[in-house]
Amino acid sequence: MTAAASTRHKVPHRRSMTAITLGIPAIMVVIVVAVALYWRAELPDPIAIHWGPSGEADRFGAFGPHVIAHAVIVMVFATGLWALAWFWGREALTRRFAAGAAVWFAGLLSGVLLGNLNMQRGLTDATEVGPAGGPLAFAFGFATVAALLAAWAVPGDPPRPTAEPLPAGAMTLDLGAAEQATWVQEVGQEGLRIVVGAALVGAVFVGLLTDQWAIVAVVAVTFGLLLAVIFRWTVTVDHNGLSARSLLRRPRVRIPLDEVVVAVEVQVNPLREFGGWGLRTGRGGRTGIVVRKGSGLQVKRTGGRVLVITVDDAGIGAALLNTLAARTRER
Repeated sequence: MTAAASTRHKVPHRRSMTAITLGIPAIMVVIVVAVALYWRAELPDPIAIHWGPSGEADRFGAFGPHVIAHAVIVMVFATGLWALAWFWGREALTRRFAAGAAVWFAGLLSGVLLGNLNMQRGLTDATEVGPAGGPLAFAFGFATVAALLAAWAVPGDPPRPTAEPLPAGAMTLDLGAAEQATWVQEVGQEGLRIVVGAALVGAVFVGLLTDQWAIVAVVAVTFGLLLAVIFRWTVTVDHNGLSARSLLRRPRVRIPLDEVVVAVEVQVNPLREFGGWGLRTGRGGRTGIVVRKGSGLQVKRTGGRVLVITVDDAGIGAALLNTLAARTRER
């Protein structure tokens, strides 16, 4: 690869991504450890570290190892996501996912730890502590809001237009110079309603067994929204390029016509190529909107970025996108 190509394919905004993906979890860890140490004299020994389905504490441990384990787990998880974005984050969607996931995990564990310690302040025996549903529900809410803000704060991709012609043999449509066309497809997981319904029924069942309705409600709503965001998309190809937006309109992906290198139809194996289903980063840094196995639209764009979307009639979408992209080279 030439020096020019290496520069062109470099992951953008690495500093800001690092500040968010590693910096915010590190700040949370420092705050949690400082507050925990400040409360140390007010806590029982040992402390409660786990609550069972009945809502009562069922496992106990030493203060120091528990707090240290929290810090290590949070930073190891954040470092893994940072590495993903550092090496493969050519696409803004990957960088935003990494930042949001790292902050969400750190916020969840930090909120749970501080909430559980706060309940035990002033106790001499940790077995007297009450249910942990309240702190857990708060931690879920706090982590979700923090993650959304973190993902929003990650800068998007800089414009990278190209005047290079499409590769020879790229599939196109016979579209007149003055003709316009639009291609729209709904991308969804057929079993989504069943999965969401089963999750809600399961949440009610867990609530009846544990009487922890606060945490059950928060988890059920979060899970339902997550499924809706990940497994239902609208894909459009028109004179503006390609756009893919989730059911809630965020997240979304937009590829301008002047950044399209070439679009092709491919066959997608979610497990082998992306490690699963949903909004994924696969081998080589490819970004995937993968809701099923089979036909997919793959768009190679400038900056070494590649987007794959599993969708019906992918060949037509690819041909139209190539045709419209070729027009921008002719102007």
